[in-house]
Amino acid sequence: MANAEYRKYHSSRKAKKQRAQRNKARRAAVRAGKVTKGDGKEIDHKRPLSKGGSNGPRNLRVVSRKVNRRKSNR
Repeated sequence: MANAEYRKYHSSRKAKKQRAQRNKARRAAVRAGKVTKGDGKEIDHKRPLSKGGSNGPRNLRVVSRKVNRRKSNR
C-alpha cells in the first residue's frame, strides 16, 4: 500500500528534472530583470520541455500566469 501511495503522490524522475529546468529558467529571468517575485508573470517555454523543448533563450518568453496556464503543454 505504501508503495502505491508513493507512486500516486510523488513525482517521477523525469518530472523532477523538468521542474528543476523550469525553476532554473525562472531564476535566470529574475537575474536578468525580466520578472520579479509576485508580479503575476511566468516563464513560458514556446516548445514545452515535455515535448523536447530546451531552456535556451530562444525557447523562453515572459507571459502572464493566465496565458501560460491556459496554454498548458501545447
